[in-house]
Amino acid sequence: MSPTVADAPIPFVWHPRTRRHVPSAEIWLGVRTPGTEVVERVDVIRDALIRAGHREVTARDPDRHALLAVHSPELLEHLRTIHDAWAVGGYATDPGQDRVVPYVFPTVGMLGGLPARRAAAPHARAGQFCYDTMTLIGPGTWDAAEAAAGAALTAVDLVAEAAWVEHEAGLPRAEGPGQVVPGTVRAPIAYALCRPPGHHATREAFGGSCYLNNAAIAAEALRARGARRVAILDVDAHHGNGTQTIFYGRGDVLYASVHVDPGAGWFPHFMGFADETGFHGGVGTNVNIPLPPRAGDDRWLAAVEELVGAAAAFHPDAVVVSLGVDAAVEDPESPLRVTREGIAATGVLLGGLGLPTVVVQEGGYHLRTLGALVADALAGIAEGAVRASRR
Repeated sequence: MSPTVADAPIPFVWHPRTRRHVPSAEIWLGVRTPGTEVVERVDVIRDALIRAGHREVTARDPDRHALLAVHSPELLEHLRTIHDAWAVGGYATDPGQDRVVPYVFPTVGMLGGLPARRAAAPHARAGQFCYDTMTLIGPGTWDAAEAAAGAALTAVDLVAEAAWVEHEAGLPRAEGPGQVVPGTVRAPIAYALCRPPGHHATREAFGGSCYLNNAAIAAEALRARGARRVAILDVDAHHGNGTQTIFYGRGDVLYASVHVDPGAGWFPHFMGFADETGFHGGVGTNVNIPLPPRAGDDRWLAAVEELVGAAAAFHPDAVVVSLGVDAAVEDPESPLRVTREGIAATGVLLGGLGLPTVVVQEGGYHLRTLGALVADALAGIAEGAVRASRR
């Protein structure tokens, strides 16, 4: 039997530079605590995907225009230069902090309607673009964040061109976005091993261990490659406030998220509520399904089904999945109780849309199970896509 796209492993894209981000710690409630978004995350995921037989692809460097399609030039310049300015300022010696940590924030309440000026001191600029004290910047942070965005964009290339289909299976590509041949070809899928993650980064600010919004960058790149509508489905345990704000007024990108209820005291606290549905041209294109702490497979999968239904009704040409696996029961960063089987079933539901799909890694922090959970999710997405191709 000749190979089919259904048999082909999902290519995964990564770059060694993503290991250069070493935050060292988080400052939480004024206390220095061990960091959770550690280098080992990318290692355990990569090892698991290699063992599962997925094809490794090295990410290309991102095009600056693709980053500017999502983020302000001021934010990009800040991320690129602030650690060098911090080092020149001597903060590693006085007060003894070698990572960029904000201490003052130019909030709307502080400014009272005045425009935010560029602060002269690096220690003041640190809070001009960062909205929390947890998301530290070290000497390799920009390199890693840029490489993660490059991984997302390379995954877009693989999906948009379906080059891997021809190379691996010798099959013709689909004639148009989302078109597959029933019983033979599943829609193209590619996975971006992005680290640091991205869905908490907004157009002009960063936080929540995120610096550049990889999912939003992928969605805009898919639009640039001809997708008229893109659905972003976010299954991280925490609401992707950055992705929501970037597309909140847009009618061509759907953002739909299932996450632990911010009203129960969970990050990002101020956003992620069910009544946030979009504004202006984006009315109805934002869907939030907050779940109570300790919600397990039944409630989680019912919510994912609702996300998939919203995406199907939107009629997108392509899908971006913000794949966090921190809803898993053993993960220390969320109170949700989704099993490994639930994570795999989540993938099946997402893949069931049968559309070209770019999967972007977000959260997941339990190192002993992280790699297997991501591999299970990808296997589920592939299975769901195969089922869709046979309908």
